[in-house]
Parts: sequence; C-alpha cells; structure tokens
Amino acid sequence: MPLSSPLRRENAPNGIPRLAILDQTRLPHATHWLPLAHWREAETAIRAMQVRGAPLIGITAAYGLALAMQEDASDTQLVEVTARLAATRPTAVNLRWALARMRACLQTLTPAARRNAAWAEADALAAEDAARNHAIGQHGLALLRALPRPGARPLRVMTHCNAGWLATAGGGTALAPVYAARAAGIPLEVWVSETRPRNQGLLTAWELREADVPHTVIADNAAGILMAQGKVDAIFVGADRIAANGDVANKVGTLLKALAARRFGLPFYVAAPTSTFDAACANATDIPIEERDGDEVRCVTGMNTAGQPVTARLLPEHTAVNNIAFDLTPADLVTAFVTERSVFAAEAAALRPLFAEPEHD
Repeated sequence: MPLSSPLRRENAPNGIPRLAILDQTRLPHATHWLPLAHWREAETAIRAMQVRGAPLIGITAAYGLALAMQEDASDTQLVEVTARLAATRPTAVNLRWALARMRACLQTLTPAARRNAAWAEADALAAEDAARNHAIGQHGLALLRALPRPGARPLRVMTHCNAGWLATAGGGTALAPVYAARAAGIPLEVWVSETRPRNQGLLTAWELREADVPHTVIADNAAGILMAQGKVDAIFVGADRIAANGDVANKVGTLLKALAARRFGLPFYVAAPTSTFDAACANATDIPIEERDGDEVRCVTGMNTAGQPVTARLLPEHTAVNNIAFDLTPADLVTAFVTERSVFAAEAAALRPLFAEPEHD
C-alpha cells in the first residue's frame, strides 16, 4: 500500500496556494519536497523528470495550470500555458488528457471564477486517479491469485521502470496489484530492473523497501535469463500511451521483456487507467516517441562513499548517443490490460468499449 503521495497542496508564507512535489531526481538517496509557486516551475519539474510517471505528469500539469490561473486567469493565459505544459513530455497521453479536461472546465467560466475552479478540478483529477489506482490493484490482485504457486512458494513478479505511488496520485498502476497482494497476505517477491538510463527501477526499489515488500534489483539485461530459469511468474508494467489496437508505448526496455515473456510462456500484463488509451492513435506508428538529452546516457548520477551526490561521466562528451526514452510493444505480445474498469484482452475489438468513456470524448 502507498505510504504517501508524491505531491501535495500547501500555502506559501504569504498565504497563496502552491504545489509541493517529492523531487524524484533526489531519490533514492534523499527525500526532498520542492515547492512550486509558479506554472513555469511545474513546467520545469515535468520536463526535468522531477515528477514522472504518466498519470502524475498529467496531474502535475493540471496543478500547473491552476498556478497559472492564480497569476492571470485570462483566455490568453489559459491557451498559452496549456500549450506550454502539453509540450513538456510528448509520449505520455495522460498529460494531454488532463490538460484538455482542465481547459474544458475553465474556458466557459469568467476569469474571476477560474482561480478556485482550477484548483478544485486539479484536486478532482488527483482524487479520481487514486480511486483508479485502487481499482487497478483489485483487478490485478485477481490475476495474481490465479497464478500457480508450486509448494506455496512466493509469487515472483517482474516489473520495469516505476509505476507505483511515485508515478501516480494513489497506489500506482503496475505496482498496485503488488500492494494489493501484500495487503491480502499473498507472499510475493518483485524483480526490479534498473531501467537505464534514468534508473527509475531504483525508485521502485525505494518504494518497495518503504512498504516492506521483498524485492531484488537486477540489471536490465538479466531479465531474460531469469525468465529462462523459471524464476518469474508474471510481468506487470505500466504504460504512457496505448493505441486503439492495443499497441503500447512504455519506458524503453519494455519490448525486450515482452518478447522474452512470449518466448518462455509467461503472462505479460499492462496496467493503466483508461486515460492512457488514445483513440486518436490507430496503432504504434501514430505514437510520438520522446528522445532525451544524450548526457543521460553519457553520465551517471549517484552517491560517493562520503554520502555526497556526484555525477560521473561514462562516455566522452562528444560520443554519439541515441537516447530514445520509450519503446513500442505490439498488442500481440500483451496478455491483457488491467484497467480500473476490468481486465481487457489486448485486441482492438475488446478495447473498443474503453473509447466510449466520456473522458475520451
């Protein structure tokens, strides 16, 4: 179960509302709450991955728009700031979805009414996300209960990137079933891949340690051999965008795990709220893929023996680097989607009801 939330509302010393985020670039070595008093600070936090995870990106952007309305609630500000925030991370569709909902709520109101309405709508988005996370956890729990456990040994779940409470406003997506199973007394262990180059797997390890869930961190390239040795029962990952046919965009490295899972006959589940499904994308070729700064690959950040944060250069400055942040997993490699509504087969016909939801209009 989640121990906290990665964002919170608070008031500045002058009494004006602001947002505070748990700076994920400081984890797992330091827990630091960063106040955001201006929408440009929210923009920077999303772009620099001080907040990350598709649902949380959308919610943070919603609060960023609330900060913008506090400063200037004009039509021009509403349009321009929405566009600026939407451009921060192109792959995660939850960002665009949350901003579209905020704009729909605010554009018919007078500027004077927008300030309070913006905060209220952002709060509603956060509360709804937490409820979705809980429902995803319960549907995923049913899948975990159905897995065989020879000799009553612990279930062994593999995950990739971070899709826990640090990536959402509640209990996470891919980790929500893990937390639900833990609460239900089902013994399990989690294989946590590092997820280079941003190493979001270290965030997952931090989360699981805080929640007292047994886990082991592995190098990304060790996933295949663990599956081959029969040491994995199921793979659960999140998603940043899911096309209408079921193709999945998720953190780079996901595709390799899906391929290995298919080879060794293991279930590969994608857990995501319905806001991650994008009817405007027919298939994977329509999903924009973010490419990030090459220094994320050339350099690594960690802690030295004196307990001080340091950045070390792994490659010379001008070494050519391709830093694709996401990869695309075809629908036929996905066993099923775990959403807040139910578990859906990874087929266009089975997914069609999801796109009839009002939030996709």
